[in-house]
Amino acid sequence: MTEDATAQAGEGTAKRASRAKMAARIVLALALIVVIFWYLLRDISLADVWAAIAAMTWIELAGLAVIAAWNLVTYAFVWMTVTPGLRFGRAMVMTQATTAITNTVPAGSAIGIGMTYAMLGSWGFSRGRTTIAVLVSGVWNAFAKLAIPVLALALVALQGNASAARVTAAALGIGGLIAAIVVFALMLRSEHMAERVGVVAGRIVSKLLALIRRPPVQGWELATVKFRNRTVDLLEHGWFPITAATVVSHLSLYLVLLVSLRGVGISDAEVGWAEVLAVFAFARLATAVPITPGGAGVVEAVLITGLVAAGGSKPEVVAAVLVYRALTWGLPVLVGVGCLLWWRKQTLTEPADETTATRAAGP
Repeated sequence: MTEDATAQAGEGTAKRASRAKMAARIVLALALIVVIFWYLLRDISLADVWAAIAAMTWIELAGLAVIAAWNLVTYAFVWMTVTPGLRFGRAMVMTQATTAITNTVPAGSAIGIGMTYAMLGSWGFSRGRTTIAVLVSGVWNAFAKLAIPVLALALVALQGNASAARVTAAALGIGGLIAAIVVFALMLRSEHMAERVGVVAGRIVSKLLALIRRPPVQGWELATVKFRNRTVDLLEHGWFPITAATVVSHLSLYLVLLVSLRGVGISDAEVGWAEVLAVFAFARLATAVPITPGGAGVVEAVLITGLVAAGGSKPEVVAAVLVYRALTWGLPVLVGVGCLLWWRKQTLTEPADETTATRAAGP
């Protein structure tokens, strides 16, 4: 067998292995989702769940539609702040298309990041600019996911519903948030500190990779220094709009859940708005590890369990969570597919925007 034939055979084997691995992930994810929903719904009547949804008035449905539409556009604002020069329309197309991929495909987060590079690149933004945008938006998103549970638990405690478990969780959350902010601040303080953070992080990750027999990482100190220099330039004048847009995006998502609960009949006396915020915040934390695409099943489990424990009627809670997920998981998929098809058509028929390319040029 020639070398070319051997190489082709190797590539074919690798592709088959990759397809088999992807198929296995899909089957496992679907099985997990089915098991989770069976467990959550096994002791309630679906007729009661549908009755709670059907009882919503047209005014309540219209209000939900407006809030859901607003929630769709908020993450575009985040990307406009971390990517100077990115217009609203393109930010919407990119965020909805990548969200659709993340919500439906195993390992969708990684594929979504790849799509972000492809889409911004097609509009003339350099890989360096895109990398900073991805990292800064990711860091701010992580800060929000850490901060909102702490805020929610503090609000619950102020309302007189403190418990040892909640106080402990709040203390751990505060500690984690402070640690994350300190590390980030040290990294931005100087190139030397950024290099040290990269060295330490690289050693830790390399030790973890050694446990699964993977090679160590390399060059993290150079990457953190480069990230530090570019991030300082972006944050010097943009930290406030980035922070504001991130907070608005997270709270808009929470508002969809709160209005869904009130729409199906769960009053503030049953589950207070601060308790809803706490459950929502911990559901967001649960998506930090992408066990299933878009957290399908996992988010529902955390929300339903937490809201029922807080005092909500299970059929009504299930109804509200299903409405919430339809508007924040299902709707973005439908919109995102349309955005992805539109972008594909545009890239095949139109050249990159030269003005944007010039403005976005950078290392």
